[in-house]
Amino acid sequence: MRMISKLVIFFLMVSLFIANIPQKVDASLGVSAASAVLIEQKSGRVLFEKDAYTKRRIASITKIMTAILAIDSGKMNQMVKISEKATRAEGSSVYLKPGEKIQLNDLVYGLMLRSGNDAAVAISEYIGGSVDGFAYLMNQKAKEIGMYNTHFANPHGLDDHEDHYSTAYDMAILMRYAMKNKTFQKISSTKVYHAPNPTENWDREWKNKNRLLSKYKYCTGGKTGFTKRAKRTLVTTATKGDMSLIAVTLNGPDDWNDHISMYENGFKGFDMIEVLSKGKIDLVKNKYYKNHLYVKKSIVYPATSAEADLFSVKFKLNKPEKNWGSSKKREKVVGKAAVYLDGRVVQETPIYYGNVPEKKKGLFHFIMEIFLSVIGVNANG
Repeated sequence: MRMISKLVIFFLMVSLFIANIPQKVDASLGVSAASAVLIEQKSGRVLFEKDAYTKRRIASITKIMTAILAIDSGKMNQMVKISEKATRAEGSSVYLKPGEKIQLNDLVYGLMLRSGNDAAVAISEYIGGSVDGFAYLMNQKAKEIGMYNTHFANPHGLDDHEDHYSTAYDMAILMRYAMKNKTFQKISSTKVYHAPNPTENWDREWKNKNRLLSKYKYCTGGKTGFTKRAKRTLVTTATKGDMSLIAVTLNGPDDWNDHISMYENGFKGFDMIEVLSKGKIDLVKNKYYKNHLYVKKSIVYPATSAEADLFSVKFKLNKPEKNWGSSKKREKVVGKAAVYLDGRVVQETPIYYGNVPEKKKGLFHFIMEIFLSVIGVNANG
């Protein structure tokens, strides 16, 4: 029995790994960038790619990782004392002063909006103890979220190390992870931010370098980058209707237009299709399972009009144990629902056993129940 359980767990792990591999759709779209990718945010599906898996220098889009590690630290309200080393950082700067104290939250805004390299070093020293210590955390997080062709050597992306690189696809994975955080979403989408300036009579004003926030009405955020060796790099996000996309370009001389073209291509060519609705599922007549199976999440997936009829759903259940029926209140995972697109697994969600969640009653239903009780009629007839 233990051997069967181990085999079931192994099968689930393997199938989940396969399910999370984005399925690429070929698209005829010309972009100036050496590497580019467009993915749908919820599913991670690749909608367009050009040399997206080649390792390249990434410049300041590195700071997306620096920002999300700072946010994830839970220390955004704490004060950071700026070191002399941080103020000596080369390149773009928010002009921090040695010894000044500034809130970590403000540093992240300066990092993302103005691409401050001094802010990047200050953040790395505060969160990681040192630049090298922070780079270790960056690489640890990269592995954790599936950035397998990435290596970080600094928190800002300057060309001071040879082993600092990523791919367009890996950077899309990073942005997808970051955009799950509401604080990051807010910072990334901010056009202008004011931060205290302790040695002056005026606040610092930082305007976002991401011009796509003004150039493209559907843009919701992003990060720019440039060094002499990396050339222009850009990561942005956009939302139209119920579809949210992430675009990445590396070494893109016409990156603004590249991103707009990719977004327009994605929004025009794909729709979000609900393949499986959350709630009760009736699969079998088995007395232990009947009326007790449900899924907690709907599965929505981007697809072209030609793909809409190519979806199928398969339900895989573990062999029921008799004691599952002894307590209807107990909830446990008893299998999975797998969504297939043209014969390939693209998404999965657990199947639960327990009391099927009831839909919340609205205000109208609540008032009607009171009214019926007053006149002596049962709400159920």
